[in-house]
Amino acid sequence: MLCSALACLALAGCAGGAAPRPPQPIAATAAAAPRDFVPGDPLRIAEADTASLAARMAGGELTSARLTQAYLDRIAALDDAGPQLNAVIELNPNALSEARARDEERKAGRVRGPLHGIAVLIKDNIDAVPMANSAGSLALAAHRPKQDAPLVAALRDAGAVILGKTNLSEWANFRSDRSISGWSGRGGLTRNPYALDRSACGSSSGTAAAIAASLAAVGVGTETDGSILCPAAMNGLVGFKPSVGLVSRAGIIPISHSQDTAGPMARSVADAAQLLNVLAAAEAGGDAAAQAAAGKRAQDFAAALDADALHGARLGLLRDTGVKTHPDQDAALQRALKSMRDAGATVVEVRMPTEGKWNAAEFQVLLYEFKDGLQRYLQDSDAPVKSLDELIAFNRANAAREMPFFGQELLEQAARKGPLTDPAYRKAAAQARQLAGAQGIDALMKKHRLDALIAPATAPAFMVDPVNGDQFGGSSWGAAAVAGYPSLTVPIGEAHGLPVGLAFMARRWDDAKLLSLGYAFEQLTQARTAPKYRVTLSP
Repeated sequence: MLCSALACLALAGCAGGAAPRPPQPIAATAAAAPRDFVPGDPLRIAEADTASLAARMAGGELTSARLTQAYLDRIAALDDAGPQLNAVIELNPNALSEARARDEERKAGRVRGPLHGIAVLIKDNIDAVPMANSAGSLALAAHRPKQDAPLVAALRDAGAVILGKTNLSEWANFRSDRSISGWSGRGGLTRNPYALDRSACGSSSGTAAAIAASLAAVGVGTETDGSILCPAAMNGLVGFKPSVGLVSRAGIIPISHSQDTAGPMARSVADAAQLLNVLAAAEAGGDAAAQAAAGKRAQDFAAALDADALHGARLGLLRDTGVKTHPDQDAALQRALKSMRDAGATVVEVRMPTEGKWNAAEFQVLLYEFKDGLQRYLQDSDAPVKSLDELIAFNRANAAREMPFFGQELLEQAARKGPLTDPAYRKAAAQARQLAGAQGIDALMKKHRLDALIAPATAPAFMVDPVNGDQFGGSSWGAAAVAGYPSLTVPIGEAHGLPVGLAFMARRWDDAKLLSLGYAFEQLTQARTAPKYRVTLSP
């Protein structure tokens, strides 16, 4: 996600597959929906976690087929009708048959794991057959990969049911510095289920809105810089961005091989950890980040969760991150700090010595790596367009549909960059990693002997503005994103009904520790509330 040129960067049925679902126009505000719209839930799937759903299936009370159909019905009620969240861009035409197959396996005594029969939604920049993989672009609307991304194959092997694909900020928000988070040419605008005229943030907008609205049990997002944490925080979710390399990036439309990763989005830390177990088990491939991750994966991220993890922990509360917090958010933070201290944590105020100094270098890295990585993906996957230049030309030829609100300045800047052998690229890449990692998070944590850094993740959700683009309120996750380190957001409370999150960051490969700290915090506060699908918060 790239907002205001560096205020925030992020990631980043028919016979051949289900037809894409028609987008809602950006001007629509679902005025037919009441101010507090709460749909029926006969199978009690709203807010249900994976453990309780698995227990109900094990006990014979529920089947995967009934569960999957219930989610499909909920998508029809909330995504297509009612509030018209527009979070799901395409349904898997085989979802019910996959669910019935999982039920037959269960009857035969074969249960593949904790996610057996559980419905999962996947962001529409990840290869998942038989559906399109488009990054929200009309240029790739007919692009149907021939095989699953390794992480999707791992989900299927674990018994999960792939329910469909979710909408996103087009090209993971790496198209324009005046973009509208959650909007894509193919999918239209995804809406925030807490207030329909507020942004769902991005770029994993559809996954966030869908999981917040219980359109699936859990979902997969991707991030380059904030694309999991921002939508998770603004949609009242737990969002976890793993250390880069922990999860396979193969089969994902890229922005940056230095920073890209897929990660779990869920309504609880336990569900995020359970999903991470599967994602981290995917065939990793041979890139340098994956090789560095060898031996770094926890045996079981979910089993490592410890409700007492805050006892004796040292946490650094980051100041001066630039987040424009709301007074309600400040009050929620103070309550959270008291809870953590009462649980035995030591919280000290700290300042990042290099805060924001990596921005210019990071931007150059993303431009170079986007061009290189995207063109490799387009050619290797036999996509309808084969180069960044062809994509730019497509958008110009289809400007009325692809560029009605904002342009493609970032695509054009990236197209002018040279190869990754350019000295300017190599210098920027080294500088960005050093400022965010060794001189940033590492130095700060060593100086204060910290287990993790914490800070308000971002400001409450801003109004959707098709004229001026995103009015982003700042973020605290930038250093972790640029360094390739893990980061997590957990709900901390609300500001006038809009969720706000607390970000946790740590050193590379401290994924299990970070999840455990977040889990302990979540158990203390239980701050998540379900959305009510308000049309607006205006008086």
